[in-house]
Amino acid sequence: MKAGTGHQTLTLTGLRFDANLGILESEKLAPQPIQVDAELSLGTQPLLPHDDDINHVLDYRKVRQIIITECTAEHVNLLETLIGKLAHRLMQLPGVLGVRVKIAKLEIFEDCEVAIRMETGQW
Repeated sequence: MKAGTGHQTLTLTGLRFDANLGILESEKLAPQPIQVDAELSLGTQPLLPHDDDINHVLDYRKVRQIIITECTAEHVNLLETLIGKLAHRLMQLPGVLGVRVKIAKLEIFEDCEVAIRMETGQW
């Protein structure tokens, strides 16, 4: 009996770390906390992998590290710039057909969170 296929999405939710981001003087002096949510469309995949080997799938440890590295590499003025760079980098990963990413600045206002969401590729 052959197992079927399904559409697979890798999701990382609530990844929090400090990044050098923003145009305000205080933002240029010190990193601030952001939160990143990412969804990677891996397209049609077999319901059962042909083997149980990490080397034959997209390793989410690598995806997590790429997100952190891309967002902390240098100071970026605009959230729009950062999210575009991150989406572009994630689209380059093997097997990734589409990317949805959200970056939130957690402490810019006392009464709300500010975030931008971007979607690219195939879903």
